[in-house]
Amino acid sequence: MTFKEYKENALKNDPAFRAEYEALAPHYEIIKAVIAARIEKQMTQADLAERADTKQSNISRFESGNYNPSVEFLQKIAGALDKQLEITLR
Repeated sequence: MTFKEYKENALKNDPAFRAEYEALAPHYEIIKAVIAARIEKQMTQADLAERADTKQSNISRFESGNYNPSVEFLQKIAGALDKQLEITLR
């Protein structure tokens, strides 16, 4: 069984797994957006870190999902990527 098959099966058949997956979705959406913007600008993690006045290890931890970023950190990253951070409640 592939990971994709496992995930689809777990999302379909395990309510607790599905709830946790959905709760983490916003966290992973911002990570994907930052990685996509960084790649679009042809920047390395080190380049982004320098522009955001942080360490490359902080960018790495954030992109791997091992860091819960503050709004201030996200604003610095957005600015370094020439983007604007928008947070909405729905």
